[in-house]
Amino acid sequence: MRNRLAVLLPAWAWLLIFVAAPAGILGAIALAEADPGVPPFRLAWSTAGFAMLVADDYYLGAFLTALRIAAMTAGLCLAIAYPMAMGIARARPDRRLLLLALLMLPFWTGFLLRVGAWIGLLRDEGWINGLLQGLGITDAPLPMLYTEGAMLVGMVHAYLPFAVLPLFAAMLRLDPTLLEAAADLGARPAVAFATVTLPATAPAAAAAFLLVFIPAAGEFVIPELMGPSEANLVGRVLWQEFFQNRDWPVAAALAVSLLVLLLVPIRLFQRLEARP
Repeated sequence: MRNRLAVLLPAWAWLLIFVAAPAGILGAIALAEADPGVPPFRLAWSTAGFAMLVADDYYLGAFLTALRIAAMTAGLCLAIAYPMAMGIARARPDRRLLLLALLMLPFWTGFLLRVGAWIGLLRDEGWINGLLQGLGITDAPLPMLYTEGAMLVGMVHAYLPFAVLPLFAAMLRLDPTLLEAAADLGARPAVAFATVTLPATAPAAAAAFLLVFIPAAGEFVIPELMGPSEANLVGRVLWQEFFQNRDWPVAAALAVSLLVLLLVPIRLFQRLEARP
């Protein structure tokens, strides 16, 4: 019993200090009242912040936009991650480490540096427009930066490893004789993938989707630096409420609402995993 307590105590202390305590502080601010002083709130029991979210369609639009962009990002990451994970899993064991290192290589550089690289590529005077104009494909620069497409490119690049790694682990556990049996029975590669690989890796795909969807729903940096000005995602609105409007109760209510909203797919995934 003492050994078990000694093992669990650091984990529980970590969760209490870095998860439960910040969430409690955030909840207290969400139920506070706005105040022009420092800090810009007064502790109370007020639901005005949550009422503002329900009454103003601006916040609902921010939630819907954030969820849509997060779902598109997670879907694109899954579509790219499946062939990448399959290729890495089927590579020779001595090459897998190299391929995994290449996959994780962007994480070894600064996040802002990677975003800045995409900005340099996609801006009007960037390399891509320069190449297109040099080849005579277009006469004028194509407006690629500060669009929803550029924002999705940046987010997919940032979160792709979170989708590849769970699928890679599932591919390694997949029995290759199942695919060989499907091929012997005349199944084409696409049919074998749909009937063998996809069902066997569905839990890993769901986990990969959530690993991308959850952080993407609250993303702020990439939409701010690469997205269109009209793309008001929750992360952007949170920043505006905290630092521009200085309405901390509304900003905290936004953060709590997003947290509760993201708990729903996590709970659904847990229930699916618990099924026999």
